[in-house]
Amino acid sequence: MCATGLLCVLIAAWAFGLDRGMAAGLAAGGLTQSAIIGTAGDALAKLGLSPELTKAMQTNVAVGYAVCYIFGSLGPIIMVTWFLPMVMKWDIRQEAVKLAKLMSGGHAELDPGQFNAVRPIDTRVYAIAEGSKAIGKTALALDKEFSDAAVEAVFRGDASIDLDDHVVMQLGDRVAITGTVAAIGLATDLLGREVVAPADLVLVQEDREIILTNRELSGRALSQLHDQVGIESRHGVFLTSALRMGRNMPLLPALELKTGDELRFIGSPVDLDRVESKIGYKITAAAVTDFVFFGLGMLIGMLIGMIQFRIWGIPISIGSGGGCLLSGLLFGWLRSVHPRFAALPLGASNFLRDFGLAVFVGIVGIAAGPQALVAIEKYGLTLFFLGVGVTLIPQIVTFFFSYYVLRIQNPIEALACVAGGRSANPAFAALLAKAGNATPVVSFTVTYAVANVFLTLWGPVIVGIITTNAAP
Repeated sequence: MCATGLLCVLIAAWAFGLDRGMAAGLAAGGLTQSAIIGTAGDALAKLGLSPELTKAMQTNVAVGYAVCYIFGSLGPIIMVTWFLPMVMKWDIRQEAVKLAKLMSGGHAELDPGQFNAVRPIDTRVYAIAEGSKAIGKTALALDKEFSDAAVEAVFRGDASIDLDDHVVMQLGDRVAITGTVAAIGLATDLLGREVVAPADLVLVQEDREIILTNRELSGRALSQLHDQVGIESRHGVFLTSALRMGRNMPLLPALELKTGDELRFIGSPVDLDRVESKIGYKITAAAVTDFVFFGLGMLIGMLIGMIQFRIWGIPISIGSGGGCLLSGLLFGWLRSVHPRFAALPLGASNFLRDFGLAVFVGIVGIAAGPQALVAIEKYGLTLFFLGVGVTLIPQIVTFFFSYYVLRIQNPIEALACVAGGRSANPAFAALLAKAGNATPVVSFTVTYAVANVFLTLWGPVIVGIITTNAAP
């Protein structure tokens, strides 16, 4: 997608005599990559041209962006939500439901507002009746018989007794059991009838996220770990979900855990502390912005942007915008594999992105205003239709290439790749609305990250390849 987009821009520039700035603006608007404005502007400033000529071409970058951006945003929406599904005869919602079912291990896809009322982990209280098999047994012995449930508290008379491995169950004791619903169902046969919990009963449970760092556990299936880890180690701790790179993995017996997986457990704090030491570490980063990490990333990005090099004799410098993008990808990856530090809350991230981009584009527009009318009069509708071509041609070429050559044939994944491959956030939002679930996220995220890097780099590349300067 990125390569085809660059090729379309270069052909249009050579065929219609666009100068460096207008060609970069065509790329920025037609491919909806605002960062090209910054990287191309930096590259133009380093060409050693007169200040007037440099300013004129930087203005043309903004003009080309403004003229081509509207259809650059609308075109991908039309492609991924109407044109391509119509050509392929796909129903986006039905395909999204099928993919969600496949990715969730066969579980039904819920509509917005719905939730599963069946809780996987529950706590119930039972009274030990006469003739119960539990009489004379310790809490640990009962845990072994339950396997996926644990004794959390024992009440004898009106008092709660201290629970340890030596306490044995007696007739009339009320026993609080926490575990999977299936395992708790066996408690009636083993203990006795279920009773109402004591009014003053408080069982503190914690929902804790633990990052897997123990390499001895990496690559082992859930069923294997469950069978090999003794009840003494997994007592009172229950795995409720597993995330890998932000993706929720189905808790199937054959699921293999990998280093860096985010595992969510429910259990008492004491039991979770015991298990945590054998798995990895819990996520402790607070929901506040880590300005040291954030600032260090920006500093490294600016230093990268100052580097200049040549490719086939073409001077290339990605500028501070491209440098910060590369640094952001690196630091974002570090945050994903080591989430114990460097927090940047989603709200703060969205504000920095949206406000920063709005101010940046606004300032560029204000500076370009006096000369914009001249450029628009010169190129008129020609520039607009060139933008239409730059927007549509790469999407069509890439879709059929990925479908027939790369064999990306799942409808949702194929459409998400089209949107992500050209960093089209509006198209992605429209696709999410049509899908009604999060199935497009994974494919879009991967291609979006790649596209952001290459499309941003195209700014100085276009300035270096195109040799035509604006008219004085």
